[in-house]
Amino acid sequence: MQTGKKGKPSFLIQGTILAMAGILVRIIGLIYRIPMTNILGEEGIGVYSAAYQIYNIILLLSSYSLPLAVSKLVSAKMAVREYRNAYRIFCSAMVFALIVGTLACGICWFGADFFAQVVLNMPEAASAIKVLAPAIFVMALLGVLRGLFQGQGTMIPTALSQIFEQIVNAIVSVVAAYYLFQYGLNADKIHSTHIYANAYGAAGGTLGTLMGAVTALVFCGFVYLMYDRVIKRQIRRDQSTEWDSYADISKVLVMTILPVILSSVIYNISSLLDNSMFGHYVEAAGEMDSYKSVWGAFSGKYLVMVHVPVAIATSLASSVIPTLSKAMARRDHGAAIDSIDQIIRFTMLIAIPSAVGLAVLAEPIMMVLFRGKNVAAINMMTWGSSAVVFFSLSTVTNGVLQGIGHMKQPIINAALSLVLHTVLLAAMLWGFNMGIYGVVAANIIFGASMCVLNALSIRKIMNFQQEIKKTFLLPLACSGAMGVAVWGLYQLIHMAIDSQLIPMVISIVVGMFLYFVLLLVLKCMDEEELARMPFGRTLASFGKKLHLL
Repeated sequence: MQTGKKGKPSFLIQGTILAMAGILVRIIGLIYRIPMTNILGEEGIGVYSAAYQIYNIILLLSSYSLPLAVSKLVSAKMAVREYRNAYRIFCSAMVFALIVGTLACGICWFGADFFAQVVLNMPEAASAIKVLAPAIFVMALLGVLRGLFQGQGTMIPTALSQIFEQIVNAIVSVVAAYYLFQYGLNADKIHSTHIYANAYGAAGGTLGTLMGAVTALVFCGFVYLMYDRVIKRQIRRDQSTEWDSYADISKVLVMTILPVILSSVIYNISSLLDNSMFGHYVEAAGEMDSYKSVWGAFSGKYLVMVHVPVAIATSLASSVIPTLSKAMARRDHGAAIDSIDQIIRFTMLIAIPSAVGLAVLAEPIMMVLFRGKNVAAINMMTWGSSAVVFFSLSTVTNGVLQGIGHMKQPIINAALSLVLHTVLLAAMLWGFNMGIYGVVAANIIFGASMCVLNALSIRKIMNFQQEIKKTFLLPLACSGAMGVAVWGLYQLIHMAIDSQLIPMVISIVVGMFLYFVLLLVLKCMDEEELARMPFGRTLASFGKKLHLL
């Protein structure tokens, strides 16, 4: 198994670097979402979120899979020291990105009105979709560069580019949203309408996405130029006698990208399906006046919070794919099994307490981060936080299946889960009249279905027996006890201090400490296992000082 310094698994180290960047990116996203939500209101943020869903789907179809595919193919060649072939993969992927990125950009731009009016039933979203069109082209090129770096075994350029991208995104989004929203308000006054403010405000918000992507591309391009000498030196050392033709590489690249695209689209299209079905549901119920605000609370508050801890799983999945590809290329089954066990366990140690924490502190979190007390958003978080666990686990197991070379299996599993999701969502909306809570429940079921199907697939393919007690049961028990203590502590402090922020912060810090202590008391991890985790030796030393190890 590939290890980093002090014997730690390198994919956990690299994954932690990317995860830390991902968390920082999410925090920045939360911070700028607060003024954006306050500027645009729930209706405006609903338009923004709807446009962003169209962008995400087209991005998935065109270039979202490029970092994963390029890193997988490059890492496999690097494992057998075929450096020239690894570089030829990069060149072929860049040509592919130029072609596909241009086509996707055109579809997004010229199809904006169709997507907004027919698919979303939200005409105000057309301008925002058009602003996002060039970002798709930029992201295609950026994805290839990030994939090259990840295939070389480093997540640092990707992590830094994500941070720079989000900082620029935050600044431009807030400033542009404010000025364009004000411009739209004036236009609404002149024309006696209520559409321009939301349309222009959402377009301003999406402008930050474009400028952030351009910033990240410039940064990664600079890193590539600095790294060019290393690549040329590797190519000169290449002693392989067979060079892959660009035609063969293109075929392998397409055959790698297509399954990832299909599984990613099916995996993520549920959001667009939710938006469309819920929109038509509220229209039939005659509740269109509340549609944008309710959807804004779901997509702009609940989903934003759920995706913060899921970002860790996404980063870990990105880091484990090259590691598994190398292990499979070397036919090291033991290393692959060990990596799978480590990635799933580490993910659950973070996802389970995150879900419990979001549930018990749903009200203060929503009230501190977003203006006003939105009862619907608080209820969604309280009852729907389990989505964190299911989407984290399904994301990681998707990466495992892709890393071991079974690219089609996530497609099949996602398709089956999507069918179940659609049927149950229709029943919850039109049968049980559950409204937005039906959307929340259907999303949880979709994630849970993916977890079960992916677990069965990994078990069958790798003969992998998932450890249950330390991976799921003990973290759940520790998280449950932590949740009770955190809720009680928050209530006590809140009674003494008329504030949500201070009691919330104190409760979170105490909860993290209590969770760590409970993990050691219940022997969920011993010193050796803890040392293999990122920052594990520091935590082990701390545990010894507490006489828990």
